[in-house]
This record gives sequence, structure tokens and C-alpha cells, in this order.
Amino acid sequence: MTSTITALTTTQPQSIEKTTEKTSPRRLEYHATVHDMPPEERPRERLRSEGAESLSQTELLAIVLRTGTQRDNVLELAAKLLTKYGGLKGLARVSFGELNNEHGLGEAKIAQLLAALEIGKRLGRVATEEKYQIRSADDAANLVRMDMMYLTHEEMRILILDTKNHVVENITRYKGTVNSSVLRASEIFRPAVIRNCPSVIVAHNHPSGDPAPSPEDMEVTRQLVDAGRLLDIELLDHLVIGNPRYVSLKERLRW
Repeated sequence: MTSTITALTTTQPQSIEKTTEKTSPRRLEYHATVHDMPPEERPRERLRSEGAESLSQTELLAIVLRTGTQRDNVLELAAKLLTKYGGLKGLARVSFGELNNEHGLGEAKIAQLLAALEIGKRLGRVATEEKYQIRSADDAANLVRMDMMYLTHEEMRILILDTKNHVVENITRYKGTVNSSVLRASEIFRPAVIRNCPSVIVAHNHPSGDPAPSPEDMEVTRQLVDAGRLLDIELLDHLVIGNPRYVSLKERLRW
């Protein structure tokens, strides 16, 4: 009987201790949200009172994303994306699939983000193509570079020009690899023949961002110059678009 009482006495505190461990409440760490900020410091309120130009890239991106996650508020999420991808320039090159792997980005947010970036790119080239006059290689590059410098694949553009070097049409050709094995001079010059235009400028991009022309670029250009002479249509220039620089092959080859 004494041994039984002793056993009960020694085991009882242990069972109480276990009960205490199970029922003790867990501490939840509080994570601040944008709504915890003073109203005058919140991105939307600042945009309304001070104008969009006063906001940082992080704040503008946060407005596009609208909400954050349990892990990060929307400003922290925006800052992480900008840091990971190298700013807006890097984000403009990211695919839907890549962003879909990011924590906190669902399809709706990704669509909003990519749409906003595309609007920005289009605004960058709003120098209206209609009656846009090209007087130099810079003029031609400025017309196409915002479209081409962020592409992850190679692409060729053809600018069809009238007698005063106004752009009549800006045509996309050869999405993929631009090389002499797939290039057809007839496809390059046909639009100019149809519109009775005397000159064209071609441009293609290097997805690597380095605009240094390759031997293939040189050969393609010589072929186009020769073909243009036969058709009495002048190839004014061939631009290689990098990021952010470009190279004029007219200046390099001096035809």
C-alpha cells in the first residue's frame, strides 16, 4: 500500500507537467501590413496626393500587385521581385511561367504585372510611327529599341520609308534566328516594292544584350545591300539592337 501511494505521488507532477505543455498557448509573430502604415505614407494615398511621379519603383509595383502574402506585405513582395530580377528592366523579360513559380503570385497578379509592363514598353515608343521621320541611325534605333531590347528571342524589323524618309510601315519578320540560311531578300524588299518606296532599314536584336555584329550579321547585310541595288531599293542601314546599346552596320561596313 505504501509503495502504491509513493508511486502515485512521484508520477502525478509529471502528468501535470505534460498537461501544462499541451495547453500552453503559442506565440504568433505579428507581421505588419501596408494598412499599419500612416495613411500619408501608403502608396495609393501618396499617388493620389503627390502624383505617380513621386513614387518609387517599389511603390508603383506594389500598387499593381495590390496585395501581399502572409509572409510579405505588398511592398516587401514588390521589393523582392525587383531585387531578384534586376529591376523593371529584368522583370520585363520574365515569362509568365517563371513568375508563376514565385510565392504569392497567382495568375491574376501575374497578368496584371505583365500587362502593366507591356503598357510601359508601348508608351516608350509612342513617338508616333505615322509621319515619323528618320534622319539618323539614332532615329531608327529609338523607334524599335523599346520593342526589341528586352526580347528573349531574335527578331527582325523592316522599316519601309518614303522619299522623305518618313516611316510608312514597321514590319516584324523572322521571329527566331536571323541568319542567311532562312533570310529571303525578296521578303525583306517586297513591302517596299508594293508601296513603291525607295528605301528600307532593317534591324534585329541580340537577346544577350551585346550588339557586337557577328560574321553572319555582316554576310546577311552584304547580301541585302546587293539585292537592294538590283531592285533599285536602297538599304539605308542594318541595326543590331542590344541592351541598351545598338550598332549601325552602315557605319561599320560603309556601303
